[in-house]
Amino acid sequence: MSVVKINVLTVSPEMRETLEQRFAARAGAVEGSDGFEWFELLRPVDGTDDYLVYTRWRDEAAFEAWRGTQSHAGGQPGGTAGGTGAIRPDGAGGPGPGGPATGPAASGAALWSFEVVQSAGPTG
Repeated sequence: MSVVKINVLTVSPEMRETLEQRFAARAGAVEGSDGFEWFELLRPVDGTDDYLVYTRWRDEAAFEAWRGTQSHAGGQPGGTAGGTGAIRPDGAGGPGPGGPATGPAASGAALWSFEVVQSAGPTG
């Protein structure tokens, strides 16, 4: 059964561009991971400062295996945003693929976990 991990990153308006650029610089970093199914970075449009980082995995074991790698942690295995296991292009974990860290773009983070019970896509 697929699982969904949603990282909720609180990002001030002045750090939005930085966060989005750091995610863009890491494009492709997770896609080759065993069990990875989907990724989306969702920008808030309704007055909140919370970005959502949506990932979908084959199962919990695939997510945990990826989480234990250095590929998402800026060089630190198991790197997290506030202890959540969040995807970390924000630089708070250390230097990333684009060079040294300049500090976190997010001021807070949480990880939400879900099992996929029902799913639908376009028909025809």
